[in-house]
Amino acid sequence: MALIPRPLTRRRLRTLGAVAPALAALAGVIVWFAGSEERALDEACDGVLPVSDVRAVLGDDDTDVTNHTEGSFDGGGGSERGNSLSVRCEVKTESGGSLTVTIAGSPRPSSEYGNGELYAALPSRDTLPVPLGHGWAGLFATDSARLGDGEDGEATTAVLLPCAKGGDSLLITVDTALGREVTLDDPANRPDFVRTATATAEAANEHWDCGARLGTPVRDVDLPVNEDEYEPLIGARGTCAGVPTASRSAVSTARETAREGAPREICALGARDGSPRYRLEAYYGPYAEDARSQFTRDYDYENVTPAEKAAGRLGKSAYWAGATCPEGAESALYLIRADDADGDARRSPDLAYERAALKAFATRSAGHHGCAAPSLPGG
Repeated sequence: MALIPRPLTRRRLRTLGAVAPALAALAGVIVWFAGSEERALDEACDGVLPVSDVRAVLGDDDTDVTNHTEGSFDGGGGSERGNSLSVRCEVKTESGGSLTVTIAGSPRPSSEYGNGELYAALPSRDTLPVPLGHGWAGLFATDSARLGDGEDGEATTAVLLPCAKGGDSLLITVDTALGREVTLDDPANRPDFVRTATATAEAANEHWDCGARLGTPVRDVDLPVNEDEYEPLIGARGTCAGVPTASRSAVSTARETAREGAPREICALGARDGSPRYRLEAYYGPYAEDARSQFTRDYDYENVTPAEKAAGRLGKSAYWAGATCPEGAESALYLIRADDADGDARRSPDLAYERAALKAFATRSAGHHGCAAPSLPGG
């Protein structure tokens, strides 16, 4: 038998009238809580974190967002007081993915020198960071690039924005963790570790009126270079190009990366079996500033450090050189240091070779970056 609906009495109408606003209010609460997560992402890192790119990388899981901003960015061409801007935000998902973003203005106030790292560090001990290319002054780095290692799903991307007026810059560094199920060995995955950094850089460039030239989307990026990826030094074409071999120091192999305008460059020199001997490093912009600041802190027992002089010798087996770079940028810094595990180079340093290797490395790097001929250490 069909049910006949009862007519709506005044009492039932009053009841429905009371329930409807309550349901609407509840719906509003649900919408507010759902929207608050997106608002937190919108406001993260002073509003320059690209939400669509974050979601594309981390997925649609619930997120926990932390955010901290302090200081200011002058952007006026090398303020004597420095740029105190320091931004940090972190996004974590329930599935274990995360992004940690730092944005720092350069140069830093002189009061910060020697007190600790001025900028976010890049993994570079066991692997060599590779340049981003595609028109970006940036780097892609990992603690380990070996398939299946615990850090296989983790990487760091750094993007430097040299501002149009010269002297000031913004450094964006993004640590991305996507879990071990996402291997860096698959070239199709690697752009996901980069896209948040480049998109954040684009937004930061506009937000702080930097006016830097931007690159194009990074659709492919090389793996950082592992310790066992050494090749003959003769014939090197990247960051080790032109560096001589040495019979006394048993230097005949190299690990290198392409040289594509990255703000840090490394050439690792080794013996025939790849065992380490020396490491050549070039620092530009904020990385040069940071390195000099750390020498002030860690080598205060030395008479002179790279913070006080353009070129010189540091310790028993280390030399540095410097070069003036265009548009008011921080002077570049070049180093050669003994890198051998058993200490042969430290115990019996081949000083003539160290100076020759540093000269070749610094001269090529400076020329590629449009800097002046480097000041070199004497004998």
